[in-house]
Amino acid sequence: MAGQVARMTRLVAAMAVASSVGAIPARAADLRPETVAAFDRYVRLTEQRMAADPYERLATRPRAELFIEPVVTRDRGKDIEVPGGLIHHWVGAVFVPGATVEQAVALLQDYDRHATIYAPTVARARILDRDGDSFRVSLRFMMKKVITVVVNSEHQARFTRDGADRARSRIASTRIAEVEDPGTPAEREKPVGRDGGYLWRLNTYWRFLERDNGVYVECESITLTRGIPTGFGWLVGPFVTSIPRESLTFTLETTRARLSAGGRP
Repeated sequence: MAGQVARMTRLVAAMAVASSVGAIPARAADLRPETVAAFDRYVRLTEQRMAADPYERLATRPRAELFIEPVVTRDRGKDIEVPGGLIHHWVGAVFVPGATVEQAVALLQDYDRHATIYAPTVARARILDRDGDSFRVSLRFMMKKVITVVVNSEHQARFTRDGADRARSRIASTRIAEVEDPGTPAEREKPVGRDGGYLWRLNTYWRFLERDNGVYVECESITLTRGIPTGFGWLVGPFVTSIPRESLTFTLETTRARLSAGGRP
């Protein structure tokens, strides 16, 4: 009897959670100009630090399975306030024995296959335009953490080869739109900047360094999401704070696995 009561209690709690989850995506968040300005400032200062020596940290990374940590950029020692939003800044690295810089760059540039390589996080992918090592790409991301969020996005990617043993890239989102009822006849994009606020901006920076009979792969991500809404922090908070780290972990582990297999799908 006690077991039945416990199971019923858990069922009721699960139903309450599901009911709350269904209501949350409808609570739109507005992307305000001051939020965008704060993100742009954060990115500008971060890129100034990167420009000094883009491979500085990568050259000292341990040959570990996976290294990942949060990063914070400050302006003259002070935190950068982001009104109405949150910035999530992570860096991670892996070492792939036997792989080369050319293989790593080729894998990242193979955008038309990213929906296969990085499934299920990347649900769709295609190159819209290419000029040498510069790309304009379209990606559909699917993020799941209690709730499922799907976004259509476009990005500008530029790859730079700094030598035979090293290369880097800067990939910045230019448009992100949350998708309502994805995969159904009722599918539609919500107005850009007025949606659930689960992903408003995404910048990623890849660095590749070939040495020690392999290649070190580092990815630094900076994302912008909504702030935590009052009364829903227990649910929205874990999504917007954990998804950036989990997505980076998945991306690096998948990249390592593909490179270990010679870049094959």
